[in-house]
Amino acid sequence: MKSVNIVPAKPFDFKTDKIASDKSISHRSVMFALLADGESKIRNFLRAEDTLNSLEIVKNLGANVLDDGELIVISSSGIKESEHILDCGNSGTGMRLFCGLLSSAEGHFILSGDEYLCRRPMKRVTAPLRSIGAKLDGRNDGDLAPLSIRGASLKAFHYESKIASAQVKSAMILAALRSDGICTYTEPELSRDHTERMLKGMGAEIKVDGLTTTIAPMKNLLSPLDIRVPADPSSAFFFAVAAAITPNSCVVLEGVTLNKTRIEAFKALERMGADITYKLTDDKYEPIGDITVKYAPLHAITIEDNISWLIDELPALSIAFACAEGVSVVKNAEELRVKESDRISTVVQGLRVCGIEVDEVEDGYSVKGGALHSGVIDSHGDHRIAMSFIIAGLRCGMQVKDIDCIQTSFPNFFELLQNLTKIEYM
Repeated sequence: MKSVNIVPAKPFDFKTDKIASDKSISHRSVMFALLADGESKIRNFLRAEDTLNSLEIVKNLGANVLDDGELIVISSSGIKESEHILDCGNSGTGMRLFCGLLSSAEGHFILSGDEYLCRRPMKRVTAPLRSIGAKLDGRNDGDLAPLSIRGASLKAFHYESKIASAQVKSAMILAALRSDGICTYTEPELSRDHTERMLKGMGAEIKVDGLTTTIAPMKNLLSPLDIRVPADPSSAFFFAVAAAITPNSCVVLEGVTLNKTRIEAFKALERMGADITYKLTDDKYEPIGDITVKYAPLHAITIEDNISWLIDELPALSIAFACAEGVSVVKNAEELRVKESDRISTVVQGLRVCGIEVDEVEDGYSVKGGALHSGVIDSHGDHRIAMSFIIAGLRCGMQVKDIDCIQTSFPNFFELLQNLTKIEYM
């Protein structure tokens, strides 16, 4: 378990096209190749622990994978039963999406992961899948991994979700592709839509009307993917916050997806007063472009809408709250409690260590901006908690413990960070 000391940063002007590739799209690109007829080509794949685990699972499910370090080519003749336990590592996205994908595949499959993933709730996926005929089980009546899946015939469904979750929606869409009829999925607010965009681009019959997605079963295998994975906005956002809280600083983040369901945290930072501009450079599977963030004095805001669009960025956004004038409030964010850690509790604990006044409620918290103080932060094995408080260290200095988890999503985080400040490993 490594720790790191962060030295306060001086003003910086930094441009990079090396932000980690998008994790969500990387997971999906290799999974969806199992549904394609022909060779799927994937460039700029995120080579982090979680996504490499998904690639390994795809190999174990019978796909032929050629990887020269730059281009990944995947061809599959259908999902095959594996003799291995399918290890999702730390990835809830991987486990939940594979549940949907494998529920109708012929054979028996076991999904497992690390100690943190095996404590995360899975019934939000296993329960709706069971309701349409999936044979899924696990510890605590299917709520905890390891999960056992025996492929079954799935019924058409009209499912209304009580939560806005791209993972649940994606699992149900993947199940719908092999069901026995037209399916609909309705959510309370629009969650990330990468699955719909990518599968439609591969030829799946998917229509989105407001909050309802209609999916027709596949008649044949889909067209193969040919995709360059864009930079991950949730990873880029750490450096956006770095510029926003460091006086006289600027960062240019190149090649980031500008999908509206993925840049809500940047919009929130704009509302706080940060100077942010966007430049569209490409728009095939996803709108892609450059984001420039300049320092400006920040003021408090309330976050209560489109929570699913910025759920991963809330820990980093909370560092901006701590540096803003006034009291910022987060509501309707119960989903934070079932991430890699209980992120409401871990954010609150961390900010209190840094001398910030915070009030915690069941679905969120409030942060009174003030002077951040250096402290010792336990990441609880959560990569976003670790990186968020490392960014806080740019303002006041910080020691963050248990940083190995950062490898799950942003392997070159420290390589980029060293352009902004001094890093001392312990």
